[in-house]
Amino acid sequence: MEQMLREKPRQGFAGLWNISFGFFGIQIGFALQNANMSRVFQTLGSSIDDLPALWVAAPLTGLLVQPIIGHLSDRTWNRLGRRRPYFLTGAVLSALALMMMPFSPTMGAPLLFAAAMLWMLDASLNISMEPFRAFVGDMLRADQHAAGYAVQTAFIGTGAVVGSIFPWFLEQLGISNIATDGGLPDTVKWSFWAGAVALFAAVMWTVLTTREYSPEEQAAFGGGEVALDEGATLRALAAKSYATAAVWVIAGVLVALAVDLFGLEKEVFLLGALLATYGVLSAIAIAMAKQGRAANMLSSIVGDFSGMPEVMKRLALVQFFSWSALFIMWINTTPVVTQYVYGSSDTASAAYNEGANWVNVLFTVYNGVAAIAALALLPWLSRKFGQVTTHSICLALGAAGFLMFFLVRDAQVLLLAEVGIGIAWASILAMPYAILASNLPQAKLGIYMGLFNIFIVVPQLLVATVMGSIMQAFFPGEPVWTMLFAAASWIVAALAMQRVKAAL
Repeated sequence: MEQMLREKPRQGFAGLWNISFGFFGIQIGFALQNANMSRVFQTLGSSIDDLPALWVAAPLTGLLVQPIIGHLSDRTWNRLGRRRPYFLTGAVLSALALMMMPFSPTMGAPLLFAAAMLWMLDASLNISMEPFRAFVGDMLRADQHAAGYAVQTAFIGTGAVVGSIFPWFLEQLGISNIATDGGLPDTVKWSFWAGAVALFAAVMWTVLTTREYSPEEQAAFGGGEVALDEGATLRALAAKSYATAAVWVIAGVLVALAVDLFGLEKEVFLLGALLATYGVLSAIAIAMAKQGRAANMLSSIVGDFSGMPEVMKRLALVQFFSWSALFIMWINTTPVVTQYVYGSSDTASAAYNEGANWVNVLFTVYNGVAAIAALALLPWLSRKFGQVTTHSICLALGAAGFLMFFLVRDAQVLLLAEVGIGIAWASILAMPYAILASNLPQAKLGIYMGLFNIFIVVPQLLVATVMGSIMQAFFPGEPVWTMLFAAASWIVAALAMQRVKAAL
């Protein structure tokens, strides 16, 4: 009987549905952002070379927001629960950003306003998204983690399908798809407005249909609420040398000096600033720990980051290369397809806008494939080969898809490329998190999931800063080469995944 009391109740399909349905709305927001923001920026007058700099706000906000939200949500408990207050806050702010984005052309500085709305949208989506990752671990017993993340991935794929296809769908209904007088096409405007409503409604569904376990219940389940030992984290941090922090600062300075020395894009300064800033914050956190200061957010985050479990460190390398390719895809698919398949870079032309809408179709396909693969293909592959090998196989299939973008000039054939990318996307969203949720302490699930996001965000920042310099130096005006980089990144990720075996 005692063992039964310490086991979380098994969730049926309805429970799994309610726990993850909010991610359907969140992913509609991400899909609208990923498939349309390059189009928005180009329509407002941005050049291809400026796109990475305009996109940099998105990963930067994720880097800052997710560890903070993870830390706070681990320590939150009120009438709404632990994670749900953050679901709701992020949903309100995300919906507002989506509603305001179509008004960018009417502002005095349209590009600046659009970039600001992208920053607000991405920050708000991250406020909601990070707790959803930990929510699955909170609500499900260990033997349901894989199923929980598979259902979550299915909702992510389905939400992305809806968000990606909506501009194309509206065009089929007769709504104008041509940008006039420097404005955005009506298909894009109405897609953002509809997405705002859908996002808020979906998150509210999860908020209203779920009940979180209290700290006392988690402790009774063996959830480890009493194991949130801040003292151990601070003692480990106090034992560290300032030399580690100094290395980060020196690395940041060297990156900044390299901008002028090698003629890199000015956005690379941001990368140097981030490295140096983390070094300074690490030194402050170590100093406070050595002085015996009480637990605080900075010391906890720095301490948990430096003391990550081994399995998380090995998965971090896989995530780094996985998300490098994804960010390349989100930034460059529109210019690649419009320029090489539809033959136009003129944002006011019918050919460009037809190609941009086809990108929405392509993104719809890979997200639709991901939704199906999460529930049908991944469980079968996992049973047959194990989670580690399954993830490697899926990443290799995705790499083949990116290679097709580099070689193929037929719009219809690119649909096949999206099948491989969709399978890889499903695995990226499910396998690493299922492995983590079963190997991390329950009491720190929020902060570790937030810190894991660093290895999603840092490669995106590198793409947004360094990739522009590489393209300018070697392939100016030829964005198709970015797809070759993406293919190589996923091959490296597939190989790195094999190192995770020893940590399981």
